[in-house]
Amino acid sequence: MTSDNAQAVPADDPVTVAFARTTAATRWRLNRSIPLRFPTHHPQGLALIGDTIVLSTVEVVEWPVRRPQLADGHDRTPGKGIGHLLLMDREGNLRADIEIGDGTIYHPGGIDFDGESVWVPVAEYRPDSRSIIYRLDMSTSRVTPVFEVDDHISAMVRDRITGNLHGMSWDARAMYAWTPDGTTLARQANEDHLVAVQDANYVGWRKQICTGVASLPTSDGGRYELGSVVLRDLRDNRILHQIPFPYFSSAGHVMTRNPVALEVVNETLRLLAAPDDGNEGSGTELFVYEALMS
Repeated sequence: MTSDNAQAVPADDPVTVAFARTTAATRWRLNRSIPLRFPTHHPQGLALIGDTIVLSTVEVVEWPVRRPQLADGHDRTPGKGIGHLLLMDREGNLRADIEIGDGTIYHPGGIDFDGESVWVPVAEYRPDSRSIIYRLDMSTSRVTPVFEVDDHISAMVRDRITGNLHGMSWDARAMYAWTPDGTTLARQANEDHLVAVQDANYVGWRKQICTGVASLPTSDGGRYELGSVVLRDLRDNRILHQIPFPYFSSAGHVMTRNPVALEVVNETLRLLAAPDDGNEGSGTELFVYEALMS
């Protein structure tokens, strides 16, 4: 990591370049779907690390209950649960299940791998609450709490140039920046109200790709999940590129509902997603889509 004032060449990586070429008309082909035949609970974030995939997920033991009015500043009870980091191979075979969290702070969010460690925000399962930011050392599988935040942090990435961390609150209504030890550098309102961001991954140079969902009413009284993929500049949070992603799982969820990660393989842009919970539809599947660029 270099300081923010250090000279750096703003060269984008292959994922950024490929994603910037996509449009609403881009067709995506389902390359494969990989069933995950182990308890996956309620998946939240994905990180791709060579032949290893890290999936963050929350095992809810007691769901939070909405209150008729605020109590201690909260609109619901904290519930009970267990946070997990599931390490698997590219064929969906479980390698390790690492529990993460502390007491009522049990909800992992979107995660990011910085080349050495996976950064994991774990929060109470309610807005305007509190979080612990953890670091998973991939060489030792050791999880270390790094700092705490007085808000629900739902996703985060690490800037490879400055070393600073960037995160989002519940439904990404606020956007944060911190030093690696947790000093708050910035907090600003998110001007984008299209979708609630659920996961994010760093892409270079100093950008992040965010994915999320909006649940919209339909004319027949049902609901429609609108999915989107967004490229943002980490320096000022500007939206640089945005597309819809209208592809759905066997359980009827849009692919960007929760964990998503993008990569380029043999010059092909791939999007990996695991939108379904373990007790839904066919269970959690890891879907692999490829962009058909023409």
